[in-house]
This record gives sequence, C-alpha cells and structure tokens, in this order.
Amino acid sequence: MVSYVNYKNAPVKYTGQIRIYDEEAFIGMRKIGRIAAECLDALVDIVKPGVTTQEIDDFVFAFGADRDALPADLNYRGYTKSCCTSINHVVCHGIPENKQLHAGDIVNVDVTFIKDGWHGDTSRMYPVGPIKRASERLLEVTHESLMRGIAAVKPGATVGDIGAAIQRYAESERCSVVRDFCGHGVGLIFHDAPNILHYGNPGEGPELREGMIFTIEPMINLGKPGVKILNDGWTAVTRDRSLSAQYEHTMAVTKDGCEIFTLSQNNTYYVPVTHS
Repeated sequence: MVSYVNYKNAPVKYTGQIRIYDEEAFIGMRKIGRIAAECLDALVDIVKPGVTTQEIDDFVFAFGADRDALPADLNYRGYTKSCCTSINHVVCHGIPENKQLHAGDIVNVDVTFIKDGWHGDTSRMYPVGPIKRASERLLEVTHESLMRGIAAVKPGATVGDIGAAIQRYAESERCSVVRDFCGHGVGLIFHDAPNILHYGNPGEGPELREGMIFTIEPMINLGKPGVKILNDGWTAVTRDRSLSAQYEHTMAVTKDGCEIFTLSQNNTYYVPVTHS
C-alpha cells in the first residue's frame, strides 16, 4: 500500500512513505539544483584528455565548498569521494582516482550537493575529445530517453508511465535499459521513496502527485542490460563490456506537469560532441 505524507509531518529518515513537498521546499531545491547544474556546466571546460578523475573530484569538492554546499557522496555508506566518475563501460558509481581520461572516452560525472538540508542530484555525459559515432549515438539516445521520461511526469500519471516511455524509446533504438539501478525520491533525504524504475508498463506503480520530488536517471547500454559490481563494492560495469551512458535530473511534480531543478542555465546539459 502506497502511503503519502506531508514532509513536515515525517521524520528526516527513510520510512518508505512518499513525501509531498510545498513551495517552501521548492525554493530550497531550486537553490541546490542550480548549484549542482552549474558545477556540471563548469566541468565542460575541465573534462579533457589527460585530466584525471581525481582532479574532477577535487574540483567538485572545491566548487561546492565555495558555495557552502557539501557533496552528499562524501562518506555516504563508506564512499570516500565527492562524486562518481563512470568511464565507457562503467554503468555508474565509478570511483575517482589518478587515472587519466583519453581521447575517445565518454564519462559520466554524477554530483549531489547538500545545502540547508536540501539535496540536488544530477549527472551528465562528457565526450573526451573527439569520440566515435557509436558513442555519440549512445549519448543522444540516453539523453532523449531521460527527456521522454520527464515528459511523462504529471499528476495522475504513474511511475510505470515514466519507465515505459524510457524503455519504449531506448529499445526502439536497439539499446538496452539497465534494470539494477533506478531513480529515487529526493529532497531532505538523499535516497527516498519511491523508486523510479526506467522500464515497466504504463499505469503501473505509485501514482504521481503534486509535490513529489525525485530523480530520473536512466542508464542505457549499447549492448545487453546485464551489469556486475567490481570488488571495490561500488563500481558497476556492463557484463558484456559494451558502452553505457547516463543522464540525470532532479524534478518535482507540479499542478500541470513538472519542474526540473537541475537544468543547465547555459543550456549545456547535452554537451555537443565531435567525431573521431
């Protein structure tokens, strides 16, 4: 049984209930969402061949610190970095390290900042120098999958409507949708109810109600959907070593649709790419 609760009447911990937020909460989410989006905008000029993922992580920490925002990833369940950097066949949760990026790579940078208790969670793909057409196509399909999922968000729709829109499009483009990870409620809590699956059937799952806040973050593979977790306990990779991509936004259900809190102010969310 799905339970909805006014966020002011619920403890700030996971309860399985779906929190309903108000305009006061939206103001906080707009502020932190903008910081997260601006961080990813700034990385457009940093993610180049030769840069290390640790340098990206250092930048993310400093960017937040300059704005009194803390990285939610840091020390979360033992995670020791400020963001996730997932390269090529890494699906998600890639750990920053002193490893250089190379021309032709594609990398996802996933950041979540906290300010005044509010969490802004977003990620996007970056081409590292010229990339192959297959890589570019995967970025295009993945970004479009996210936007089709967002287009399904409105009061009275269901979580299944979001997943169905993503799955229908991605599979029509001969790509696959990762099943092992999903979007999630967010706001005062980093990972909250409900789970937002990126596959499914229309009309299934919890109903979307005005005031809900959650992420949509499809992971799309060029090959099969299977993934495995490496021995570090975090890094998820495609089992068939095919390329994977992900884009993510944090949004709220509004009276007539949704509001995206993590849109790029510079309109660089989908980074233009060049071919090798």
